[in-house]
Amino acid sequence: MKIASLDSIPKTKVEMAGAENAFRQTAVSKNDGAPHFSFRVFTLEPGGHTPYHRHPFEHVNYCIDGEGAVVDEQGREHSFRKGDFALILPDEKHQYRNRSKDQPLKFICAVPKEYE
Repeated sequence: MKIASLDSIPKTKVEMAGAENAFRQTAVSKNDGAPHFSFRVFTLEPGGHTPYHRHPFEHVNYCIDGEGAVVDEQGREHSFRKGDFALILPDEKHQYRNRSKDQPLKFICAVPKEYE
C-alpha cells in the first residue's frame, strides 16, 4: 500500500520537445509495485502546454483544478476544466493547453505503467 500527499511528491519540469511551462509529479508508478497503471499529475502554468503528440496506448485524464483545452487531431480545441474527464485513444494526436493568464491547469493522467 502507498498513501502520499501530492504536496510531498517532487515536481519536475517536462523536458520534451514542444512542452512549455509544464511540470509532472508521479504519484503512483511501477516503482511502487503498481501492476497496471501509473498516475501522474501535470501542472501547466499560465500559457503552458504539453507537446502535440501521440502514443500507442490510451490514457485517461481528470482535471483537478483550472481550465484549459485539449487540442485534437484536427487542431480543434475542446474545453477542459475542473471536474472534467478526457479519454485519449491509442494513436490519437493531442495536446493540453492552459489558456489562463494567471491560474495553473492541473490534471491527473493515468497511463499503462510501461509508459510512465
